[in-house]
Amino acid sequence: MAQRQRALSEVSLPSRWATLSRWPPGLGLAALTAVAGLGLGSLGALLWQARELHPAMLWQEPWLAAVLRFTLWQATLSTLLAVGLAVPVAVALARRPRFPGRTLLLRAMELSLVLPTLIGLFGLVAVHGRRGWAAPLWEWLAGAESGYLYGLSGIVLAHVFYNLPLSARLMLQALETAPAAHWRLASQLGLTRTALWRTLEWPRLAPLLPRLAALVFTLCFTSFAIVMTLGGGPRSSTLEVALYQALKFDHDLALAALLALTQLVICLSLWLLALSRGGAPSLVVGSAALPAGGRWHRRDAVGASRLTDAVWLTALAALLLPPLLAVVLAGLTGLPELPRSASLWPAAARSLVMALGAGAGALSLAVALLVGSRWLRTRQHAWSALLMEGGGQLILVIPSLVLGTGLFLLLRPTLGSGWQGYGLVVLVNAFMALPFAMQVVRGALPGLSAPELRLADQFGIRGRARLRWLIWPRLRRPLALALAYAMTLSLGDFSVIALFGSPSAPTLPMLLYQQLGGYRWQGAAATALVLLMLVVLVFVLLGWLTRRPPRYPWTRYAREERHARVS
Repeated sequence: MAQRQRALSEVSLPSRWATLSRWPPGLGLAALTAVAGLGLGSLGALLWQARELHPAMLWQEPWLAAVLRFTLWQATLSTLLAVGLAVPVAVALARRPRFPGRTLLLRAMELSLVLPTLIGLFGLVAVHGRRGWAAPLWEWLAGAESGYLYGLSGIVLAHVFYNLPLSARLMLQALETAPAAHWRLASQLGLTRTALWRTLEWPRLAPLLPRLAALVFTLCFTSFAIVMTLGGGPRSSTLEVALYQALKFDHDLALAALLALTQLVICLSLWLLALSRGGAPSLVVGSAALPAGGRWHRRDAVGASRLTDAVWLTALAALLLPPLLAVVLAGLTGLPELPRSASLWPAAARSLVMALGAGAGALSLAVALLVGSRWLRTRQHAWSALLMEGGGQLILVIPSLVLGTGLFLLLRPTLGSGWQGYGLVVLVNAFMALPFAMQVVRGALPGLSAPELRLADQFGIRGRARLRWLIWPRLRRPLALALAYAMTLSLGDFSVIALFGSPSAPTLPMLLYQQLGGYRWQGAAATALVLLMLVVLVFVLLGWLTRRPPRYPWTRYAREERHARVS
């Protein structure tokens, strides 16, 4: 009976709605073709270029073997420290739902996903550099000049600065999903600290850890700006930096292809291993709501845990807040340099235009893939839907330089300089921001419930009217947030722009890197402040534009009728 009613309702739809219903699979298939085509095309170009190379060079050539060992070691060490230390931090935050500054600390942790890398590096240099805020304390404790920021220790410190807050925030989000009934029962049974960890907290964290560790390892393994700035010499070179040098300075395309394929194989193998174990973490964080367990008495929240939680939270604040504060204070002191900086405002305009293009591209691809996947899922094509939705997530295993190198080799005969190189940067940034945009939009895309759909059909609300009045109000804020994430990721990109950009026409990250390399501290401070203000402005402006409720025509008629009655 239900199938017959569904069939009759589909037959009775007007031709315009029937036409619109064919758009989702077409848009999804086009987006999947674009993503898979460019990804496989770049991979094919790499394989073609590296066809005469032997992988044994990676361990037979001493320099390449040293680069590979250092890359694996720093990524492994950074992942162990970032993810391992994030566990007690997340447990402490979940155990302390109320303390002064908790909201500020959570907001600062959420910045780790969108904060441009060079801004964080600027703050780390201001705090931990040889003349930084922590230099006198280090000299007093160690009796030597502060030099730990450069080399392996500096790289690991920067990776922990970025990835520990992100890991802890995602773990906290997982801990907050525990039902209130579980915490109420644990309170009534008087479970000890060990029992709470074994029965409530660890089951929430265990499914998250494999893919979270794979995500952090991939970010550290493919790190570029951090190694370029804090490496301290050839001894701290990584595969990403060696790939950049081979392509940019040595023009050794075969070596660049071999290094890019090595990165791809390692990252893909790790992700395949992680996909076979554990659940998928969300790549973006939700609201900082009060945890469900915070309303019930926890026996592990008293006693020695007060001291240990205070230590962990103080250590997190000491790691995260001083560099951010240093960026703001240094930027304020560099404000007099703004009128005299002739290249700052063109670089800012160039960065905004490229970020808008990359954000719009990532958002369009994300919506097309998710809409097409949902259309297939509602028609019982589960495997096709999974393939279409997973196509956008596979970009995570392809580093930006790998994708950029493959596209460069693919388009090399016709690729010119100037705007064509920047167009390639926008294309690569759009693809790299696609997984983050999909994570934001996915939660809001399921749309109307079955009763709402039946009611809309009874009132004849179909086609564009349904899209305008029922679906768009639910999607506009997630779409704006996804656009903000994609734009800020593109604003802070340095690896791809360093490869294909022009030093004479830099973006803000490239200009900041040039100023830091030339020891122009005041100009770098002003550039970092402008870049940070642009990141904040993108989020604030898009949030403000979508915060106001939509204006429906019947509200205007009701207001006019109300005024007529009063008069």
